[in-house]
Amino acid sequence: MNYRNNGAIGALLDEYEKALKELVELIQSIPDEQLLKQMDYETKDMDCISIQTILTHVVRAGYGYVFEIRKYLGEDNPAPKSNSLVNAEKYKEALYKMFEANVRLFEDYPNIQLNEFEASKKMKVRWGDHYDVEQLMEHAIVHILRHRRQIERFLLKLNAA
Repeated sequence: MNYRNNGAIGALLDEYEKALKELVELIQSIPDEQLLKQMDYETKDMDCISIQTILTHVVRAGYGYVFEIRKYLGEDNPAPKSNSLVNAEKYKEALYKMFEANVRLFEDYPNIQLNEFEASKKMKVRWGDHYDVEQLMEHAIVHILRHRRQIERFLLKLNAA
């Protein structure tokens, strides 16, 4: 792994990329029919019923974090759209493209203030929480880890059947 040399931003991007690589390694050999198979019949969260819906959600959310930060910085861009894909290779491409949007954010704002200690100056994100940039990026990383774990559990069920 090549480590970025731009301090805390580099550390956040390195860990984000590491989490993505782990997810991509996990999904790379998933057959299309398993990707599409409904696995959770009890959840009311439509983003979590299959590996496909989880991956679509992860990609959309990854762009969403960039959108929220850029909005906080005063940019006026459209919110990200959601696209369901049909195979793991397409999701791999989409995940890395989404990651590049995160990298571009920090290229565009190399001196961005990561920490904001004053609660009133934190960004209010679409789902109602308040974050500074660092907290939102940490959330983005853990979001991938949580859904990777969820996919691992789905795969265990599929392989046990």
